[in-house]
Amino acid sequence: MGRRVGVEEEFLLVDAGTGRATLDGPAVAAAADEQTELQRQQVETGTAPHTDLADVRADLTARRARVAALAADSGSRLLALATHPLPTEPVVTEGDRYQRLVEAYGLLAREQLTCGCHVHVEVPDRDEAVAVLDRVRPWTAVLLALSSNSPFWQGEESGYASYRARVWDRWPTAGPTPAFGDAAGYDRAAERLLATGVPLDPGQLYYDVRVSATQPTVEVRVADVCLRAGDAVLLAGLARALVETAAREAADGRGVPDVSVAELRAASWRASHDGLGGVLVSPRSGRPASAAEVVRELVDHVAPVLREDGDEGFVTEGLAGLARRGTGADWQRAAAASSGPAGMVARAVEVTQEG
Repeated sequence: MGRRVGVEEEFLLVDAGTGRATLDGPAVAAAADEQTELQRQQVETGTAPHTDLADVRADLTARRARVAALAADSGSRLLALATHPLPTEPVVTEGDRYQRLVEAYGLLAREQLTCGCHVHVEVPDRDEAVAVLDRVRPWTAVLLALSSNSPFWQGEESGYASYRARVWDRWPTAGPTPAFGDAAGYDRAAERLLATGVPLDPGQLYYDVRVSATQPTVEVRVADVCLRAGDAVLLAGLARALVETAAREAADGRGVPDVSVAELRAASWRASHDGLGGVLVSPRSGRPASAAEVVRELVDHVAPVLREDGDEGFVTEGLAGLARRGTGADWQRAAAASSGPAGMVARAVEVTQEG
């Protein structure tokens, strides 16, 4: 078994009849002993850390079912879409920190009704964690493409597979980072950014990949919440394999990839736009390649670790499922075309509970 891994998922809550977002997030979070989010239409869950992906899957599925049952007590339904496809007016959750975010960032914060999936991979040594962060950066856009699950925004087709990524990127501290070198370099960069007064606190360092301030983990934060729990397990397996591969590269003295923040932003934009339905930027060549080819590059890159950890079967099965049915964004577009946006939401509520 490999390093311990845990998954955080952010969900929407919607009315059982209309599919419109409800304001039950704080009540459901309290009942489930889970976390609130910036907007009242949301709730966040987090698994325990596990070494076996089968246990991650069981934990994710059980938490989705439990929170869905508690939401139903309030007349709401749990929805694993990264943006709401219907027009929605976000309502900020009560609390000092949330109010400070709105006061500091105005409309940028008030419009943030997006749901992500964060994978925590255990890396207790902070120098090793930063070495990992520096080396996984070129691959995170591929994870975004695999997770893409937000083609609609405020009732409109966005033209993106993950419009959540573009909305999230409005935060001044969001996105990819340069290489930091070691924990001291990471801390210096964080201190200098905090000294500008733009981020309110360290929790607002919204990097695509960061060293967790509260847990001994590297936190991969680039993905949309996945429609199906099984797709989140796929992300967890790939993220863990990327972390372990990067740790081994660092231990072997292999250098950090020569890639700029501007190039990483371009790759992220392409991934959020095309998902798996077009081209991505190859982490190896820095040039456009078919999404299928780039996914193969990722699997080849981490294959030794997947085999050693016993995760090869999970990843192979997960990728085959995505190839067969498409991403969450593909599913949403097809379901909306056949059932209309509200009908698609009703169907997505059911799929949210599938393993």
